[in-house]
Amino acid sequence: MTDAAAPVPRPARPLRLATYNVEWFNALFDDRGRPWDDAEPSARYQITRAQQLGALGIVFSALDADGVMVIEAPDTNSRRSTVTALQNFAGMFGLRTRAVIHGFSSETEQEIAFLYDPDRLVAEHAPLGPPATTAGLTQSPGVPRFDTAFRYDLDTDTAPELIRFSKPPLELAITTSAGLRLRLIGVHAKSKAPHGAGTPDQIMRLSIENRRKQLAQCIWIRARVQEQLARGDSLIVMGDFNDGPGLDEYERLFGHSGVEIVLGTEAEPKLRLTDPHAAMALQSRVAMAPTTARFWHGPKKRWFEALLDFVMVSPDLAARAPDWRIWHPFNDPSCAAVPELREALLQASDHFPVSVDLPGL
Repeated sequence: MTDAAAPVPRPARPLRLATYNVEWFNALFDDRGRPWDDAEPSARYQITRAQQLGALGIVFSALDADGVMVIEAPDTNSRRSTVTALQNFAGMFGLRTRAVIHGFSSETEQEIAFLYDPDRLVAEHAPLGPPATTAGLTQSPGVPRFDTAFRYDLDTDTAPELIRFSKPPLELAITTSAGLRLRLIGVHAKSKAPHGAGTPDQIMRLSIENRRKQLAQCIWIRARVQEQLARGDSLIVMGDFNDGPGLDEYERLFGHSGVEIVLGTEAEPKLRLTDPHAAMALQSRVAMAPTTARFWHGPKKRWFEALLDFVMVSPDLAARAPDWRIWHPFNDPSCAAVPELREALLQASDHFPVSVDLPGL
């Protein structure tokens, strides 16, 4: 009689991190952070608050991520709390991502927050850089903290302007249940859309001005990235960059997209970040490329798509052979094959989640 074969150990589950821009998430909660689960219209066109909430519950449950960088998270101000709203949202749908970190407050109703599973991750808000003075400036050397100001010459007149984030990036120190340490930066870069412009000249002028500011923000982020990669940090930069390779005609004016700047496409390999979707767009600017957002263009009366959301990883993490995924309702076969999930992705937001599975973490 032989002994029974020893059970084969199951491989450890990869760490899954995601970024998700949720359009008008703030409008789904009252001032006490309680979800508006009713038939009143949401801020999304022809979708009720209950429908959008339900759709978001389906999407977050399907994602089953260990941590989600929520872009356009509910507002924080004297009456409202990002943390309370997201904790109530997680409780409403029984999500394991039930802990919340919110960093520096936004000047808008769109915050950046991290919703995560405390059984898988230990996370803390850990901003780098010299702190600001009461004027928001810093006299210390090094890359300024993201709630301060950054000096950069936007218009090549040799007089650097002060650049500020209306939505300061969220910097996190993460320790996984396996004991590995990561740094995360959550990003919502400035939109380049010429909001408020009327005439063609105004549209052009404002578009160029906004692109300059967006690029300056990306240069600031890149400076922080380069510091961290040079000291050997395991780093992930994730979020909505409102930009991508070949996205608009003004890119030729400035030479690079903001995404290329943050990736460090011209840096030596050890100082570059990796995102395969950005790489696809860079290699073939006029052919097929992945997309992460879907918008209705009123004058054209049709839908347009763009690659705006990214998960960029440092060389040591790229060496682990991560698996990236855009949760697109039509282009991802697994999403398209589940009608409930496909419809939820369309109702929940004008952006789709982007996830990365990191083995061995």
